Amino acid sequence: MLCSSVSKGVSSIIDLSWSPWELAEELSSETGVPLIRTLLGSQQLVKAIDEHLESRNVTDAAIILESEADVDRTLYELLGVSNIRVWVHAGLTRDSARALKTMRPEPSFYIIVGNSGFVMDTYKRAVKEKLVRRSFRWVLLLTDYSSVDVSQLQLSTMILQADAAECCRVLRTEDCSCPLDFQKKQHLLNALLLYLSEVYSKLDLPLITSSIDCDDPQPVMNSTRERLYRQFAEDADVSNETVFYWDGDRSGLFLRSRFLLSTYKPDAGTQVVASWSSTEQYKLLPDVELEPLKMFFRIGTAPAVPWTLPKLDPQTGEQMYDEDGQPLFEGYCVDLIQRLSETMSFDYEIVSPKSGDFGRKLPNGTWDGVVGDLMRGETDIAISALTMTAEREEVIDFVAPYFEQTGILIVIRKPIRKTSLFKFMTVLRTEVWLSIVAALVLTGFMIWLLDKYSPYSARNNPDAYPYPCREFTLKESFWFALTSFTPQGGGEAPKALSGRTLVAAYWLFVVLMLATFTANLAAFLTVERMQTPVSSLEQLARQSRINYTVVEGSSVHQYFINMKFAEDTLYRVWKEITLNATSDQAQYRVWDYPIREQYGHILLAINASGPVPDAKTGFQQVNEHTDADFAFIHDSAEIKYEVTRNCNLTEVGEVFAEQPYAIAVQQGSRLQEDLSRALLELQKERFLEQLASKYWNESARQACPDADESEGITLESLGGVFIATLFGLGLAMITLAWEVFYYKRKEKNKIQTVNPRPEKIAFGAKKSLENKMADTVAKLRKRKKAKGGNLTKNVTFGDSFKPASEKGVSYISVYPKDYMP
Repeated sequence: MLCSSVSKGVSSIIDLSWSPWELAEELSSETGVPLIRTLLGSQQLVKAIDEHLESRNVTDAAIILESEADVDRTLYELLGVSNIRVWVHAGLTRDSARALKTMRPEPSFYIIVGNSGFVMDTYKRAVKEKLVRRSFRWVLLLTDYSSVDVSQLQLSTMILQADAAECCRVLRTEDCSCPLDFQKKQHLLNALLLYLSEVYSKLDLPLITSSIDCDDPQPVMNSTRERLYRQFAEDADVSNETVFYWDGDRSGLFLRSRFLLSTYKPDAGTQVVASWSSTEQYKLLPDVELEPLKMFFRIGTAPAVPWTLPKLDPQTGEQMYDEDGQPLFEGYCVDLIQRLSETMSFDYEIVSPKSGDFGRKLPNGTWDGVVGDLMRGETDIAISALTMTAEREEVIDFVAPYFEQTGILIVIRKPIRKTSLFKFMTVLRTEVWLSIVAALVLTGFMIWLLDKYSPYSARNNPDAYPYPCREFTLKESFWFALTSFTPQGGGEAPKALSGRTLVAAYWLFVVLMLATFTANLAAFLTVERMQTPVSSLEQLARQSRINYTVVEGSSVHQYFINMKFAEDTLYRVWKEITLNATSDQAQYRVWDYPIREQYGHILLAINASGPVPDAKTGFQQVNEHTDADFAFIHDSAEIKYEVTRNCNLTEVGEVFAEQPYAIAVQQGSRLQEDLSRALLELQKERFLEQLASKYWNESARQACPDADESEGITLESLGGVFIATLFGLGLAMITLAWEVFYYKRKEKNKIQTVNPRPEKIAFGAKKSLENKMADTVAKLRKRKKAKGGNLTKNVTFGDSFKPASEKGVSYISVYPKDYMP
């Protein structure tokens, strides 16, 4: 077609293709026919937005155009020139939207190139597909001179278009309004041809030259081409208002466009921030500063307590989700992510793995969980309860640890103390209490017996004890035996040597029993509160009363499996060395295996109890065993967190198999150094310590009723003592009432016995009193005679004593006071 046209005569060749046409260039260079290139598409606008993006250090972008031809033209314009990684597609469909969503890394910018109708339709589709999620990440590049309806824009957006005055220059009218159906390509070509005709007329050049044979091209216009190019350059230098400018490097006339870059904010409207022409470098308007662009990262995490907790609705308690249906999280790692985003100035999206949790190597060599997503590029950073292992470090890179050490710990329920008001009675067994009561009764009876029959007791030896002495009746003997248990003592002791020997032995018994009871009571009420069933993993492995388990398939479960394998391997190697030892290796011949085998027993006990599906079930089983006969072996950080929230649980032993938690990035990622620097800053600010105190709040344990192990003995433990005291007080009051009643009844019976008939009563009473007095006087005379003295013989009787100074004798009247003979 080209050869057919030039064979009829040609003045110049206008190349409208988006890439240089080699045949036309060869024909122009051989014949001297002027070759003029130009662009009718959107390449200039794409180049302009590329300059803007590079000025903002953008690394990648997705460009959506109207047609496949526009895709080719755009790629040719950018390849080899732009430093931005681009994804270019014609139109936005459901499939291409899904491809954009799953693209890793996710594009930093999205650019829609086309006329205003196409741009707005595509933007609406992007909103529907939930691609519009961040401010200033979508750029609307308009190839026509119409405006867009900014009311339909969801978030802050950037708009790039050519100045509408360009339309008037193309139409060569000063006062005009660009028509809505303006055909830019056709009018631009018309303007180019008109300009060429003007230049040809100015240079007085022929519009049509002789014909050219493509098979045998001959030079025909050498001077015409140079004169024409020189005139194009002069016109471009003289005036900046010309429609076209000459680019000598590309031998083309290109539209002198003026680009306007605007920002739209829902709360501030549209504002022009930059204006530059196609012959100038990109620059912002004076006194205009664009908001710094934040990097965007997909951060992988996996649920773990308290690192990453599902965010629950405070009213319904159900899991909360964002607009895209992704679950919302909270916890230590989420707070750390938020603080890192503020320190490093980036936006983020939290992504949980579709399969697995933290990462496990599969039989086919791939990884699942957080590690797998990071290795495949599904995420940019992994911030979760991820431990540093050599196996994981083969596929990802770890940053400095954000949590120094964590490991494995044992949790068990605190034994429920069986409280009783008469708890002090349980210090001694029932048979001991009965033996004490029996000893008291027997001692009281023996004191009474010895005092009655011993010739040296106060009762049987009145001459040795002329002063009043305690008479140990059966009642007094039992009272003495009982009061000997008190600090007050039993009172006056027996006088006879046999009685004192018995009392001394009884007092020794009382001292020993009181000391034993006191010591055992103190130990019973204090040591019992502080005692735990086991205190280490070794003790847990050696006993059989307490069952224990782990989460099935967890890192803790794998730890015991690996340790069991290590034990078996060591035993096999030791056995081979021992049995195959030669005379030079006699030191290896030992009878006992030098390494303690415990992990095999632990793993057998775990399998017997049955591993639990998750940590929640494990803590629930521990809480249900009120006798503290079930333990749960799990991650120490989660156990410490659960212990601060559940007063029934307590830690057992020390943390073992310690490993640090660290942030991970893709291998060779530039983020490793930035994250390390940010973590150091957070450590200086003590932010990590604040997070630890927030989620492992030891002050919450103070709310537990038994949080303080040094608290005193409660009233509940010794309430029986007060009850016994109150019972004694009540019994005393009842006894008092009985005594008053008995005394009044006795007095009443006495009055009735004394007053029936005066004569008979007086005679009987007088005779009885005389006999008693006679016996008493005889005893006194006998005692006085034994001492070598005399007793006065002149003794008379009456109802009162009479001093001897009045009548010479003393007497007692035995008649009643009111009786008259």
